[in-house]
Amino acid sequence: MLSPFERIMFVLLVAICLTAVANTFSLMARVIGRGQGKLYLDDLPRRVMAGIAALVSQGRIIRHRKITSLFHYGVAFGFIFYGLVNLVDVAEGLIPGFHFFEGNIIGDLFRLAADLFAAAVLIGVIYFLLRRFAAQDPALKVRENVKLMDRVREGGIAVDSLIVGLFILMHVGSRLMSVSFAVALEGSDPWQPVANFIAGTFLSGLSPEGLDFGWHLFWWLAVGLILIFLPYFPYTKHAHLFMGPFNFMTSPKRTYLGQMFKLNLDDETVEQFGANDLDDLPQKHIVDAFACIMCNRCQEVCPAYNTGKQLSPAALEINKRYYIRENMPALAAAAANGTPLLDYAISESAVWACTACGHCIEICPVGNVPMLDIMEIRRDQVMMQSEFPEQLKGAFVGMERMGNPWQAQGSRMEWAAPLPFEVPTVEENPDYEYLLWVGCAGAFNPDAQKTVRALATIMHEAGVSFAVLGDDEMCTGDSARRAGNEPLYQAMAETNIETLNAAGANERRIVTSCPHCFTTIGKEYGEMGGHYTVFHHTQLIADLVGQGKLRLNGKMLEKATFHDPCFLGRHNGILDEPRDALAAAGLTLLEMPRHGKDSFCCGAGGAQYWKEEEHGTETVNVNRYREARATGASVLAVGCPFCNTMMSDANREQGAPMQVRDVAEVVAEAMGAMVAK
Repeated sequence: MLSPFERIMFVLLVAICLTAVANTFSLMARVIGRGQGKLYLDDLPRRVMAGIAALVSQGRIIRHRKITSLFHYGVAFGFIFYGLVNLVDVAEGLIPGFHFFEGNIIGDLFRLAADLFAAAVLIGVIYFLLRRFAAQDPALKVRENVKLMDRVREGGIAVDSLIVGLFILMHVGSRLMSVSFAVALEGSDPWQPVANFIAGTFLSGLSPEGLDFGWHLFWWLAVGLILIFLPYFPYTKHAHLFMGPFNFMTSPKRTYLGQMFKLNLDDETVEQFGANDLDDLPQKHIVDAFACIMCNRCQEVCPAYNTGKQLSPAALEINKRYYIRENMPALAAAAANGTPLLDYAISESAVWACTACGHCIEICPVGNVPMLDIMEIRRDQVMMQSEFPEQLKGAFVGMERMGNPWQAQGSRMEWAAPLPFEVPTVEENPDYEYLLWVGCAGAFNPDAQKTVRALATIMHEAGVSFAVLGDDEMCTGDSARRAGNEPLYQAMAETNIETLNAAGANERRIVTSCPHCFTTIGKEYGEMGGHYTVFHHTQLIADLVGQGKLRLNGKMLEKATFHDPCFLGRHNGILDEPRDALAAAGLTLLEMPRHGKDSFCCGAGGAQYWKEEEHGTETVNVNRYREARATGASVLAVGCPFCNTMMSDANREQGAPMQVRDVAEVVAEAMGAMVAK
């Protein structure tokens, strides 16, 4: 128990600490409040549960870096539990005669948990410090060609990590020592094995006065460190402890992983579209900077970073964080920002290297969305600055004038000419069950035309009533939106919605072989009033096989590997259906190391298909193809026209040792159906 003088000093220290905490946390809140929009708190019970789930699972970090994740679980759970431990210690120090459930099994279990968690935290923090400073794990570094603020490059992250690590070691270590002195003074406690060991091994020779002094000294160190450190939280990456769950809790609902939201282009009071500086980002994206733990997991999976480009999603968040840290009082005071993100957060080349694969979002344990930061910056570059890669002009012009980025002027029905049966339009078959959305690739790209012909053949053979829009169809606008041209996207979306509704598609089903069309029509048009039930063609095929409407010989007996399209697997979680269809066709599936939601991008997403790839050490498609080739499979199966082109290009560069084929082509062959090439 503390002396009266100590209690007075403690109350004074708490008052000073809480005043400082109120100030620094207020600064953080005001900086976040400078962002656009709002933090979402509707449906609060569900959101609170999402935050709790994120806290308990630690953002499901165990999916990657499993050993490191286990140590992190020990540190995280231990430090969280120490919130209760600190309250109990303060109560026992301030309240005469108070002991937390003394003589009760609850108190015994509490002491055991506190003792074991202390060991777990200390071991974990030592592991992390050794990993960063002794082993110098390359995963924690950022390549030299990536934009990184000078303070960060000169050791800012290392200093921050050291401060946090030493704080935890000293706080938890001091508390453990305090308890050890108490055990040595009051007698052995079997419920505190670690403290018992320390007391019996190192403290047994001390006098009662020395033991009492040690208890007081380390009690003050343990509790005092917490009080002193609390105001510093907003300036350090340790804020992720609470900002991560808060980030999950206040994020907007999305219909799929990387959904972009509609801009109100008709609001004449809006002077800025997209993000030029920090204030232009949504509030949630500013929370991202405070939540970032600087673990570089997003960088580790980024296709651009893995192929030597200037893009690191981790560096983007780190730069935002350090910019805020260095300017927090001024930003909180609503002083003009005006510093473009391109000046300190990310390079122009990095902005245009993003493939919109969404892996940085999917893997982030604290709910950050760096990909969407980049999409906002692209909007500013295109809509406000008129600065974007020259090659995108052709795609924009093609979509504006001819309804397709290929700038093709022919009929959108030419793909169907070689088929031995008629493909009906909506006018010819108004009672269709499925509207077959052909897509621009299916209409004009030779490789994708094979896929659509195979899909039409499958539907025809299975007796599925379907129709197409023919020349009334136009590009969904996906590439325009992800290239930053929101007005062009909205114009195309409005036209397509009107066409689809006139065709009755809002009351039927739509099927498409393009995951980008699948996502845009099914998951983004709803924001503009277009609500449709859309299936990817692998879903339809798997369903037809399951219903027995497709009879496959199942004797292809080839080894295949399936490349999950980013917008099918990771963004929308469609993983099993393509594999089920391939298995039904008789293929033996050999998985690549990066597959499913961890699949590596083909390199065409995010409008990359329409521009030259940013400079790096290799192209994204070659990196992915090399992984597919290493499986030993003879067939590289795909489920996206862009993936088809990218993988086919890489295959041809290597002498075409593999067959690159869409799932629909494989299934049509297994049916024994004749598909015109």
